Amino acid sequence: MFQHDNARPHVARICTQFLEAENVPVLPWPAFSPDMSLIELFWDALDQHVGQCVPVPTNIQ
Repeated sequence: MFQHDNARPHVARICTQFLEAENVPVLPWPAFSPDMSLIELFWDALDQHVGQCVPVPTNIQ
């Protein structure tokens, strides 16, 4: 079972056709639903944490 967020690239005809051709089941998911995805909550918390760093990080290290 594959889950995506209905973003335009994910629901493009070529992607939809590929998933169908490979028999990949897709989980029905409402469009524009970041509150239903736990990873979105993590990214938001990480963004806030990094934004509070002084000095602001400029590279991976």
